Amino acid sequence: MTEVLPMAEIESLASRLGVDFSQVDLDSIRLPPGDDFGIPSDDEEAIRQEDALEYESGFGNIIVVDNLPVVPPEKFEKLEGVVRKIYSQIGVIKEDGLWMPVNSETQKTLGYCFIEYNTPQEAELAKERTNGYKLDKAHIFVVNLFDDFDRFMKVPDEWAPPEIKPYTPGENLQQWLTDEKARDQFVIRAGSETEVLWNDARQLKPELVYRRNFWTESFVQWSPLGTYLATVHRQGAAVWGGSAAFNRLMRYAHPQVKLIDFSPGEKYLVTYSSHEPSNPRDTHRVVLNIFDVRTGKVMRDFKGSADEFATGGTGGVSGVSWPVFRWGGGKDDKYFARIGKNVISVYETESFSLIDKKSLKVENVIDFSWSPTDPIIALFVPELGGGNQPARVSLVQIPGKEELRQKNLFSVSDCKMYWQSNGDYLAVKVDRYTKTKKSTYTGFELFRIKERDIPIEVLELENKNDKIIAFAWEPKGHRFAVIHGDLPRPDVSFYSMRTAHNTGRVSKLATLKGKQANALYWSPAGRFIIIAGLKTLNGQLEFYNVDELETMATGEHFMATDIEWDPTGRYVATSVTSVHEMENGFNIWSFNGKLLYRIPRDHFYQFLWRPRPPSFLSAEKEEEIAKNLKKYSKKYEAEDQDVSMLLSEQDREKRKMLQEEWDGWNKKWKQMHEEEKVDRQMLRDGEASDEEEEYEAKEVEVEEILDVTEEIVPYEFDQD
Repeated sequence: MTEVLPMAEIESLASRLGVDFSQVDLDSIRLPPGDDFGIPSDDEEAIRQEDALEYESGFGNIIVVDNLPVVPPEKFEKLEGVVRKIYSQIGVIKEDGLWMPVNSETQKTLGYCFIEYNTPQEAELAKERTNGYKLDKAHIFVVNLFDDFDRFMKVPDEWAPPEIKPYTPGENLQQWLTDEKARDQFVIRAGSETEVLWNDARQLKPELVYRRNFWTESFVQWSPLGTYLATVHRQGAAVWGGSAAFNRLMRYAHPQVKLIDFSPGEKYLVTYSSHEPSNPRDTHRVVLNIFDVRTGKVMRDFKGSADEFATGGTGGVSGVSWPVFRWGGGKDDKYFARIGKNVISVYETESFSLIDKKSLKVENVIDFSWSPTDPIIALFVPELGGGNQPARVSLVQIPGKEELRQKNLFSVSDCKMYWQSNGDYLAVKVDRYTKTKKSTYTGFELFRIKERDIPIEVLELENKNDKIIAFAWEPKGHRFAVIHGDLPRPDVSFYSMRTAHNTGRVSKLATLKGKQANALYWSPAGRFIIIAGLKTLNGQLEFYNVDELETMATGEHFMATDIEWDPTGRYVATSVTSVHEMENGFNIWSFNGKLLYRIPRDHFYQFLWRPRPPSFLSAEKEEEIAKNLKKYSKKYEAEDQDVSMLLSEQDREKRKMLQEEWDGWNKKWKQMHEEEKVDRQMLRDGEASDEEEEYEAKEVEVEEILDVTEEIVPYEFDQD
């Protein structure tokens, strides 16, 4: 680390070099990102101080159980077995984690013991559940956390009334939702700058909320409900919030953090890092921490080799699938799970320990996913024994781990699972081998989760040999879309799980032939979908109304890499990120395909809409509003008219200003031309060549031979 000079030496050195140190603006100096030149940042110093406080004792997972029976050596084993049985029901006791001190003189126990759990949460739960536990009439347990003894020792001898601090209300982290114009926010990263902006579609431009240079060292991420904005740094992660200032709310110390993931209800933050081994033959070491978002406390950590975290998923870094932990049980963040070799480990967040203290054993399981709303896991097991044991998809209820439904699948080459956002349906895309094993074809197994006995339908395309390019459920709806066929012009088909004439069977609504498309983006409100051709298809966009089965508009955002709907389904952002060197920036469109404005930005990295929490309105209330929309819309139509008039006035003012600039420029050069007239005449020997009557216009025709070709044409005589 570079040596840091004292201020006195710096001033002395500046004096010798002739530098007026008082004229140097120290606040304007910016160090390059990723280099601290031996000077710890404020964040680093604060994190070190917080670590010293948090890990001062380091015994948060140990409890002290007092008022146990005092027994001789021959009864010691029996008492230990009773205590272990009581406390192992609450959490996992570490190996050699139960210790009963013995009186060295009498060889009897001292009436208390120490129990060490895997996690502090298990220890706290054990204290809560067993403090006051009645073993018998004479022995009622008194349980404390070991760390509490430090606090007890610091209690002063004389009581003093607590200091009453004045109430200072915290910042309203949801204030952005009360915007009078009902606008949405988004965050962008371009170059070294990160900006939060309002999407002011009426004014046809964004409005800056907050800008910061070097705010993050890799990426930013909104929390699922939009409360926090997370940034990533060498020392760890941080979350920020507010309506305009974006103050830092909490830091999470995790050196070299590479990835982060919020739980659906924003209660917890998972951070991940991998570390190169000192021995090249060893594997990467992985560290995962689960933090309480509000307190910054580590609730549970996981450490191991990269191989232990590489099973399943879609790939992360260093061979580790991401996210390692997948959250289930809806928005209450009650469960999380990870896949391992022949097991799925499901944890509950009350104690952050395994449910029933053991993993769910599933031989050869390779993938799983949670229902978005219910504690149900869908898991996939491929064929075993060369096809003697078929592949299967199973639905398992948590926490009971009972199997709700199972479907055996034969000749399977691949399988993908897609949940509908309400958890009403599960689509399983199954690629099967033909009888010759030389090719595959695709079909869908459609589970109706909320219906009795979970019925399953099989859907095959009209041409079952069509390749499936994309699949997407309509959010909160009963329809889904499929892109199938061969690029560059596959077909797009729409299906419904429920139609007016047939509520119990899937039916096709329409097929659009020969579309330049490879991606599907449903509006969050359903009904509308963007059929997009990204990457090699150069950003082709088709805005489609599925209710009416008609195209509303087509467009193009050349080289577009990303598409994202705003959380209300009113606007769409298309962007070109820095994977391309040219055309970087983003466009904002209306839901029906009208281009509202373009923002070019060099070195453009990220565009993310700020998520909104679920509406508090009931389905009945939303339906009532939809029926009376004209009554509510009058106010906004008047506002739109005012904005339209304002934009027209601004446009007129702009044109008037440009005209005045042109007239002024023209007048200036005419005046200069007139002033230089005498000089020009002198240079031309007194000739007034500026006068038009001095010239005579003549038209001259010039003929030019371009090419000459000589050709002999045979002549035939008429013999008659």
